Amino acid sequence: MDSISALTVFVRAAELRNFTDVARQLNLSSSAIGKAISRLEERHGVRLFHRSTRTVTLTQEGRFFLDSCRRILAEFKRVEAEFKQTKCVPRGPLRVSLPAVSNLLVSSISDFMTKYPDIGLNIEFTDEHVDVIEGGYDLVVRAGAANDSRLMTRQMGRYHWAMVGSPGYFERNGTPSIPHELLQHACLRRKCARLGRINPWPVCCDDDLELPETITTTSFEALIALAVGGHGLACVPEFAVREQIAAGTLVSVMANHLPIDQAFCAVWPTSQYLSPRLRVFLDFLAKKHFPILPPTVGAHEQASVEKDAESYIENSSHPRMLTPLFSVSH
Repeated sequence: MDSISALTVFVRAAELRNFTDVARQLNLSSSAIGKAISRLEERHGVRLFHRSTRTVTLTQEGRFFLDSCRRILAEFKRVEAEFKQTKCVPRGPLRVSLPAVSNLLVSSISDFMTKYPDIGLNIEFTDEHVDVIEGGYDLVVRAGAANDSRLMTRQMGRYHWAMVGSPGYFERNGTPSIPHELLQHACLRRKCARLGRINPWPVCCDDDLELPETITTTSFEALIALAVGGHGLACVPEFAVREQIAAGTLVSVMANHLPIDQAFCAVWPTSQYLSPRLRVFLDFLAKKHFPILPPTVGAHEQASVEKDAESYIENSSHPRMLTPLFSVSH
């Protein structure tokens, strides 16, 4: 009898308090049940049951062992269930909250739906804080850490900030090179829609600068459009303006005064196993969009990290509390 079977016998015996009833349930002989219990006691050097001609009761060691066995068997069943789930065709509804950069994600999400037509996606694009549990979300992607024991989290990749303006804007107003020069520029600022608070720029500076609030908006996409139109400087995630920088409609400045990178995390409610639909969507995000690398990374490093992209999905970290995406301070 293998170890899992022996633990199952012990738990049934502890619950039924009768070896004959256990034997009948498990389709074994009463002597086989007795031998299995005796082997466990010999292996661990403790008595698990008080036996008499009429009753079978747990010893103090037996009660402790019962709690441990139940946890072990529950975990074993969870692993088995997860393995079985991976063989199923992903289907069913999936409610997801993603960063408010829909223009970067919609085309690849279309590819995902073509590949998995039985999954019904309900997607919200927002940068605001959301309550994963109360909001009924299956998955939320945000920047920052989490410390909520109700959530599981995986680091999906990293991103960094870019301060950008149009070539025409810099021709008219000059190019800032140090943080204090920003005080003389038009600053396009993002505010929190929920709280109405202006998010500070992540500028590395010894002084606490009160930067201008030339235009404020709750949308990164609006900030980018205004910057392209020559209305001022915007500080946004680099991946959101990568195409504009490559096309020359935006120019990145002061990169050495911005944080190197920050982490993206995917979080979801703690459960006994990952559903097939959630697993394939996580795989999709890891392969298509993460890790997001700084433009200073060379071709060799880029290829190396892209090769490891899918490995992010296999490494879970401890539960963390979710923080709003792209918030520099709270």
